[in-house]
Amino acid sequence: MTKLVAIMKATRRKFSAGFKAKVAIEALKERESLAELSKRFEVHPNMISKWKQKFIEHSSEVFEKKKEVEDGVDLEKLYTKIGELDLDMENDFFKKT
Repeated sequence: MTKLVAIMKATRRKFSAGFKAKVAIEALKERESLAELSKRFEVHPNMISKWKQKFIEHSSEVFEKKKEVEDGVDLEKLYTKIGELDLDMENDFFKKT
């Protein structure tokens, strides 16, 4: 019987962020009960409730302005450096020919 239990033990399923958002939005619409959504998406009702709550908690982040400079990185300097490297590569190419 222990072999049977070992065979039946399944690995955890992993859901994409898009799938979780889709399920959470359907739960927010409240057109179907959690039990119906659970059957439809083959996910436990508790998971749907957690995803819905997390979706509500983090929904304000959609409307926040994104920082142009993250973690102290100056994007303008990086773009300048990329341009310089590109020119260096072109110069090296033409010197060889």
